[in-house]
Amino acid sequence: MSDANALKDLGNKAFAAKDYDKAIDLFSQAIDKDPKNHVLYSNRSAAKAGKKDWAGALADAEECIKLNSQWGKGWARKGAALHGARRYDEAIAAYRSGLAVEDSPALRKGLDEVTEAKASEGAGAFGKMFSDPNLLGKLAANPRTQKHLADPSFVEKIRLYQQNPMMAQNAFEDPRMIDVMGVAMGIDIQGFARPEGSDELPPEVPQSPPQPSASTSKPEPAAPVQEDVEMAEEDEEEAKAKKEALAAKEKGAAAYKQKNFEEAAKEFQRAWDLWPKDVTFLTNLGAVYFQQGDYDKAIEACEKAVEEGRNIRADYKLIAKAYGRIGSAYVKKGDLESAIKNFNKSLTEHRTPDILNKLREAERTKSERERQAYIDPEKSAAAREEGNAQFKAGSFADAVKSYTESIKRDPSDARGYNNRAAAYLKLAALPEALKDTNEAIKTDPTFVKAYIRKSNILYAMREYDKALETIQQAREIDAEHKHTAEISQQELKVQQALWSQRGEETQEQTLERAMRDPEVANIMNDPVMQQILQQAQTNPGALQDHMKNPVVRAKIQKLINAGIIRTR
Repeated sequence: MSDANALKDLGNKAFAAKDYDKAIDLFSQAIDKDPKNHVLYSNRSAAKAGKKDWAGALADAEECIKLNSQWGKGWARKGAALHGARRYDEAIAAYRSGLAVEDSPALRKGLDEVTEAKASEGAGAFGKMFSDPNLLGKLAANPRTQKHLADPSFVEKIRLYQQNPMMAQNAFEDPRMIDVMGVAMGIDIQGFARPEGSDELPPEVPQSPPQPSASTSKPEPAAPVQEDVEMAEEDEEEAKAKKEALAAKEKGAAAYKQKNFEEAAKEFQRAWDLWPKDVTFLTNLGAVYFQQGDYDKAIEACEKAVEEGRNIRADYKLIAKAYGRIGSAYVKKGDLESAIKNFNKSLTEHRTPDILNKLREAERTKSERERQAYIDPEKSAAAREEGNAQFKAGSFADAVKSYTESIKRDPSDARGYNNRAAAYLKLAALPEALKDTNEAIKTDPTFVKAYIRKSNILYAMREYDKALETIQQAREIDAEHKHTAEISQQELKVQQALWSQRGEETQEQTLERAMRDPEVANIMNDPVMQQILQQAQTNPGALQDHMKNPVVRAKIQKLINAGIIRTR
């Protein structure tokens, strides 16, 4: 008997390592020595299910039940094997039989999972559910579904599915249909449902991957995978290993806090070797490697945490933490693409502000690196020359594309923005043209041609006072007087437009028009400027004194251009 127990322990360890063939061989040897031990058949059933040998898993589960029909785990093994074989009705019956002898979470959740798998098979199964002519009567008699029938649109939807069962494939977009399914199948689905956001699954059935919402195709329901490390009840040796592992974890944490990373790594690794059922040992080990700057080892440890965590159905938050740590390690390695990929995986498992911020920062850094890598002044000049040729040929849309490429290649060259503004002006895209001249001025505040072009654009937009102000700025900046003739011509054109626009406009009409400009309104509402203007009415010479102040001069010039202050 002791030999059988020793073989069982070895089989459990092989199973934990996912060496299913070895586990099956060891459990078989144990059965030869102790053929009446129902736990051994249960364990071998789990190992066969790990290989997706559903027929073999079912045979062992039935033998386990034959030896001890009052043991709930045997029924759970049978239900899981039938689930894997997609014999859903029989699996449901097995789980119900198990619940009749033992009310365990594994059985209840196993029943929940297989019921969901059956429901997801497609419109055919849904059509059968809605084909019952007495369905509405059953729903009315059930307290859970009775309230749903108060909604006429819900009743109409059920009748539509009864008339056309193929449309029932979209039925479960309405969560109330879960209750309908429960009544139709004679079970309380909501009683078995997981709380929202929970990823806890029974040991016999793994979590199914999220199903796509598209109705054009449906993946096969995920079959249960028997990867439950907890093969049987925890014995004294296992309890001892767990206790030692937790103690090693505490030592590792203490060493980590003291920045004794070598000792911390040793203890966390020892904890995992002793008790490979808690992936926090591995994520902690990854954190140690991260602090040591060994990012490859940190990634390796956390990837193992993800893999093993999936096998033992660890909390999704722990999986998310492992992915997040992998992402951080890739950031340190400079591999932002892999970092972004893992941060996204982490957020899929569990959304946290910390990882979301890391993702956004990685995306920003990656985008900036790509932008910087694209910069090439020589290629920028070539694209700009190509744009100039297209502009002269009258191909303004193509010129915009070439100037855009020039800007991307060298965003510090104001000529690209200014040239593109000229092309936009030809295309009558005035807001885009104005935006580009502003960007050109921002890039090079001494670029006189950008001011002249901006004045032309404002003139085309009939913003004559702003056009005048801009061309005056161009005159101030043109210290070497290289553009005097062009500036004078533009200024005269704007002045004539202003005189024509205002015509016989009264002072009140001028004020009303000018106050629509927020800048003019701010100046007029400024108490200091109000005082200056009042003083100027009684003493015009005082205005010349105030004009010596550059800030005041700019504001007064703005009012002159707007027509509020009229000069002779």
